[in-house]
Amino acid sequence: MYNFLLHAHSGLRYLVLLAAVIVVLKSLIGWLGGGSYTKFDKILAPAYVGLMHLQLLIGLILYFIYSPFVTYNMGDKVSRYWSVEHIALMIFAVAAAQIGRSISKKSNDAQVKFRFQTIFFGISILLVLVGLATMPGRGIL
Repeated sequence: MYNFLLHAHSGLRYLVLLAAVIVVLKSLIGWLGGGSYTKFDKILAPAYVGLMHLQLLIGLILYFIYSPFVTYNMGDKVSRYWSVEHIALMIFAVAAAQIGRSISKKSNDAQVKFRFQTIFFGISILLVLVGLATMPGRGIL
């Protein structure tokens, strides 16, 4: 079960990143171009947030049930990353996506919807990318 969840969590990140790029670009174009909020937008935004929630759920299961990093060693860079930094960044990323979706859903104005989605989904994906870029041994920083 552990291997399945780990592979699902690792593979799902690409789908999350793809959905994020699509929804942020689509929202930015809609916001700056004065577009209307279409049925596709009504599907795309909650799909991205749903994927983020699914990714978080799998991550939390891995963290609390299967993780060897639940015993913290703050002196070790890898242990600190997995036990604190990664989970904190990803929870904030999911929260940003959820906030953007909640605010945009309440508005009747397409420009307001697109603006909040662009800003909050953009923050969300930025946090995910920072989390991936700072990953010890695999990150770019």
